[in-house]
Amino acid sequence: MTGADRPADDFTEASRRGAAEVTATVIVAAPADRVFAALTAWERQSDWIPLTRVRVVEGDGGEGSLVEAVTALGPAVLRDEMRVVRVDAPYEVGVVHCGKLLRGPGVLRCTPMDRDRTQVVWHEWFHLPGGKAGRVAWPVLWPGSKFSLTQALKKFARLVEQGRLP
Repeated sequence: MTGADRPADDFTEASRRGAAEVTATVIVAAPADRVFAALTAWERQSDWIPLTRVRVVEGDGGEGSLVEAVTALGPAVLRDEMRVVRVDAPYEVGVVHCGKLLRGPGVLRCTPMDRDRTQVVWHEWFHLPGGKAGRVAWPVLWPGSKFSLTQALKKFARLVEQGRLP
């Protein structure tokens, strides 16, 4: 069952903040409207998120769209389905991860700064799968999640600054 096929009450549950919280921030030397356009060029996220292919499976990429990110490392595959629930261009886009494993809200914020710079904040609140085992594993997994998200945003910033995104 895809995120689009799940019952409304299941989506409501997924939209609540989970216990696993991760945030990454980067400053991009570009104006907010350009940075926002690059962030919401969903399929181009494949250029800066390692081992991941992103595609819009329903809609135009705007509010109401369903976006799928598939991360593969050898035989291990992680499918992340996200419903775009809010777009406030060029400042913020909200998503709800509504797949089988990754569930919870997320937000990408662009804050304009002086000298045509933009602060990007990527914040996620995931529900931990696996009950007690998931809660025990999260403190071990969190540093890697934060590191990889920060590295992806640094690559994103370089690509935008070089004019290679969007």
